[in-house]
Amino acid sequence: MALSRIASSSSSSSSILKPISTVLTLRRPLSSDTTLTIETSIPFTAHNCDAPSRAVETSPSELLTFYRNMAVMRRMEIAADSLYKSKLIRGFCHLYDGQEAVAIGMEAATNKKDCIITAYRDHCTFLGRGGTLLEVFSELMGRKGGCSKGKGGSMHFYKKDSGFYGGHGIVGAQVPLGCGLAFAQKYLKDENVTFALYGDGAANQGQLFEALNIAALWDLPAILVCENNHYGMGTAEWRAAKSPSYYKRGDYVPGLKVDGMDVLAVKQACKFAKEHALKNGPLILEMDTYRYHGHSMSDPGSTYRTRDEISGVRQERDPIERIKKLLLSHEIATEKELKDTEKEVRKEVDEAIAKAKESQMPDPSDLFTNIYVKGYGVEAFGADRKEIRATLP
Repeated sequence: MALSRIASSSSSSSSILKPISTVLTLRRPLSSDTTLTIETSIPFTAHNCDAPSRAVETSPSELLTFYRNMAVMRRMEIAADSLYKSKLIRGFCHLYDGQEAVAIGMEAATNKKDCIITAYRDHCTFLGRGGTLLEVFSELMGRKGGCSKGKGGSMHFYKKDSGFYGGHGIVGAQVPLGCGLAFAQKYLKDENVTFALYGDGAANQGQLFEALNIAALWDLPAILVCENNHYGMGTAEWRAAKSPSYYKRGDYVPGLKVDGMDVLAVKQACKFAKEHALKNGPLILEMDTYRYHGHSMSDPGSTYRTRDEISGVRQERDPIERIKKLLLSHEIATEKELKDTEKEVRKEVDEAIAKAKESQMPDPSDLFTNIYVKGYGVEAFGADRKEIRATLP
């Protein structure tokens, strides 16, 4: 009962302009909407709350979508590695390969009116929010066609129309901003939540605890998500944190530890967290995940951990391989169909890169745009003459 995807060669070039979640369609809709109940890899560990059920409802079409979307993210990040080494990407570049299940599982439990804000490891989160490969590569290469018009680079992706508020380079600074978004949601009574993502390296930041305190006092619909990949830059968590149980760090705020390499567990946890936050206020999710690359492209990633450790995680916990095994064991897809999908993904990524290279670089005058917000007492004049005139009262 294998299910296949249409390999539309006539429209392959246009697929790079579409969000990843809209590319997959089924040629044979046999049982595509059948409800499957699959148990998470390991139990959830809860703090000051009841853990959600390990039994997660899904469908063949959702599992196929998970597989393809994570494959796109993985291939995109591998390609970004090559572009950086070729000096087509400059500056900082932090890759997400290995952590794809967090971005995909979170999207499966939310809608685009829910807000997401994260740190600088943001490429895949942007893609999950509906961004395109073309926007990703254009931004990485500093081109006008990028999601931030080539002015943000790797660390500052942005897509406000889908509730994605960046991409922030200051460690931990996005968490207070995320709680501010949650305050706006509660003030407007729009029944949505904000997911504020940060790493284990940022978990010791004072601003995180200050923001959490206010969020708890005001019962804000804020969900703090610690993507614990076990290394803050080159420092192992056990060397940086006296208590590495990040889901308990809120003390008075409930928390949940999640296998962040299991996309179904992430989906279940985020669904649970959203329901909780709308009724009771903030919650902390600790996603136990892992990055295959180093902290950034300047970090080889193998000086403070062994290659055996990295390969061991790949073999035992890789999020894409987990979904692949489910697809094969439930006879949803064949080995050949999955390999064909991988080939299509590689082609789409290559086409997006080629098209991004054609995008123009920003004009020098663009340096003087987007500095001030219009209508707030400050205006910019003569950008072509490289002048800025402030008209503050």
